Amino acid sequence: MTKRELVEIVSKKAHLTRKAAREAVNVFLDEIIKSLKRGEKILLSGFGTFKVVKVEDKSVVIPGTGERRTVRAHRAPRFIPGKPLKQTIRR
Repeated sequence: MTKRELVEIVSKKAHLTRKAAREAVNVFLDEIIKSLKRGEKILLSGFGTFKVVKVEDKSVVIPGTGERRTVRAHRAPRFIPGKPLKQTIRR
């Protein structure tokens, strides 16, 4: 599903114009991004949790050349699906 398809579904199910639905979806996603940038955890009950983790320096091998490089420490987003989502997908 693309963002455009999601906007279309929200528009139809919430009886909104496409413009209003696009704005609602964009605000929702922007707020999630802002919260993650601040290092906050986002818990969407019944869906899952978004959080930011610290990834330490690590050594990697470039497959084509066999060259060793170090990937510097950084922060990365992670998603942990909730139990209801897992159960729905498994069916």
